[in-house]
Amino acid sequence: MCSILGFCGKDTEGKIIKDALEKTHSRGPDDYRVMETGNGFLAFNRLAIMGLTENGMQPFAYGDKKTLKYSKQMYADSKITTKPEGSEILLVCNGEIYGFRKSKEELLAKGYEFISDSDCEILPALYKEYGTDMFAKLDAEYALILYDAEKDSYIAARDPIGIRPLYYGKTAAGTFVFASEPKNLTGLCKRIMPFPPGHYFKDGQFIQYRDMSSVKTVIHEDMETVTKEIHDRLIEGVKKRLDSDAPVGFLLSGGLDSSLVCGIAASLSDKPLQTWAIGMDIDAIDLKYAREVADYIHSDHHEVIISQKDVVDAVDEVIKTLGTYDITTTRASIGMYLVCKAIHEQSDTRVLLTGEISDEIFGYKYTDFAPDAQAFQTEAEKRIRELHMYDVLRADRCISVNSLEARVPFGDLDFVEYCMAIDPEMKMNRYGKGKYLLRKAFEKDALIPESILWREKAAFSDAVGHSLKDDLAELAERTYSDADYELGIKKYEYAKPFTKESLLYRDIFEKYYPGQAEMVVDFWMPNKNWEGCNVTDPSARVLSNYGESGK
Repeated sequence: MCSILGFCGKDTEGKIIKDALEKTHSRGPDDYRVMETGNGFLAFNRLAIMGLTENGMQPFAYGDKKTLKYSKQMYADSKITTKPEGSEILLVCNGEIYGFRKSKEELLAKGYEFISDSDCEILPALYKEYGTDMFAKLDAEYALILYDAEKDSYIAARDPIGIRPLYYGKTAAGTFVFASEPKNLTGLCKRIMPFPPGHYFKDGQFIQYRDMSSVKTVIHEDMETVTKEIHDRLIEGVKKRLDSDAPVGFLLSGGLDSSLVCGIAASLSDKPLQTWAIGMDIDAIDLKYAREVADYIHSDHHEVIISQKDVVDAVDEVIKTLGTYDITTTRASIGMYLVCKAIHEQSDTRVLLTGEISDEIFGYKYTDFAPDAQAFQTEAEKRIRELHMYDVLRADRCISVNSLEARVPFGDLDFVEYCMAIDPEMKMNRYGKGKYLLRKAFEKDALIPESILWREKAAFSDAVGHSLKDDLAELAERTYSDADYELGIKKYEYAKPFTKESLLYRDIFEKYYPGQAEMVVDFWMPNKNWEGCNVTDPSARVLSNYGESGK
C-alpha cells in the first residue's frame, strides 16, 4: 500500500500537507514527497512493491507529447519540491495495474519513454492518450490523483470496487482535498466522505465510468459451463496477483475462500507459500482447519495465538485504524489487525493475498433466507456497492497500517462481472450448501482438501475464537451501566447505537473522527425484511441456520 493526497488549491502550505500525509506514514514508510503543482499540492507515501528503485518514486511527471521526462529536482534532498520545469501532467497513485507490461509495450511503440519498472508509471501516458476514457480500460486496484497543468485542473479516480481507499472533502475556502484515508483530512475538511468506487472526479463533478453491481445481460448457462468459467477466472485472478517485486504472503483462515486462494497459488508456485493464521488461545475454530490446508499444500505455515487481553487492548487502536464504528467490521478486524501486525514484525512479507469479496457475490449465511432469486440478486448488488465501507475497508486498513499491501483475487473485475451476471436462481442455496457453484467449480482439481472445500462457513470473528465476540461484549458491559447506555445513545441521531457494544465503538470513533459518522451508510446487518433475519446482532452465529458452521 501507499498513501496519496491531493490539495486542489492554494489555501494552504507545504508543511501542512506534509503533516497531513504523515498521519498515514505506515501505508508508505519507504519514502515520501510533497510536490507543489503551481495550484495546489500532490503528496505521496511510498511502499515499494513494483519497481523498487528510487526511479519508481512519485509523483510521476509527464514532459512533452512523446516522452515522459523527469527532473532530478524530484530526487533532491528536500521532500517538499516544486513541479519540474516543463511538466504537463503530475500524478500520484496507490494501486496495482495488472497487465501493465503489455500496455507499456504499446506505449513504447508510440514513442513514450519510462525510467522505472513501476506499474503506475504508465498512467500519465495513458491519460495523454485516452484522457478520462483510460479509467474504463484499467484492470486495476487503484486510487489516483492527477494534475493537468495545461488545463490547470485536477482529476481523481477510484477502482470500480473500491479496493484501494480514497476520501474527499472541502476546505473552508471551498478547495477540494483528496486522500487515502479520512485521518489525512481531519483538520483540513469539515465533512469527509468516501470517494465513490467506479467514478472519476473532474471539474467539480463525480462521473461513473463502471458499475460492478449492474448486470447488463443475465447469464443462463448450464452448470458445467458456469462452474468452468468461475474456475478459470478465479485462477487468472490469483495468477495476476502473484506478480510482485516484493515478497508475497497469504492469509489462511481455514475457510473456503482463503483456502481456495492459497490452493490455487500453491499450484502456480514453484516454492512453498508463506501462510498465516490466527486464533484465540482457548477456543479458536479455524486454526486446525488452516493447518490442515497448509499441510495439504505444503506451505510454510505460521500461527499467531492471541488472548483476551490482546483483544481488549486492540479495540481502541483498531477503530482508530479503521475509521468506522460498524460492529461486524470492528469485530472481524481485531484478528486481522493482530495477524498482520505479527506478519510485519516477524517476516519480510510485503504483499498479502486475502479471501475477501466471495460472500458478497455468492452469499452469506443470511442470504439462505432470501425469499426469491431477485431478492438474492438485489442484496448482492447492494453488498457489492457498499463493501468498500465494510470488508474491503477492514482488509485495507488492517493490512496497510502494518505496512503491507492487500491483493484480493475475488475482487478481480473480470471475475466479479461474470459472477454477478450468473442467473441468481443458480447462486441461491438450492443445494443444501452455501456457495455451491464456487465449491463445485473446484471439485475436480483437488487443490485443497475435500473436507475444506465442502465445509460450512464460520464467521471470521467467530472462527478466530467464539470468545472474541463475548470478550468484546463484556468490555462494553464493564464500560457502561444501563443508565450510561441510555444517556449515551441520545448523543447520536445518525446510525444510532443499539447495544452497549455499538455505543462503545461509536464513542471511540468520535474521539478520532468527530462528526464524521456519515462516512458509513449504516451498520452492516442481515436484511431485516426477510423472515429469519430480523436479528439484533450482525453475527451469523445468531441465525437459525448457523448449525455446524462454528465447529
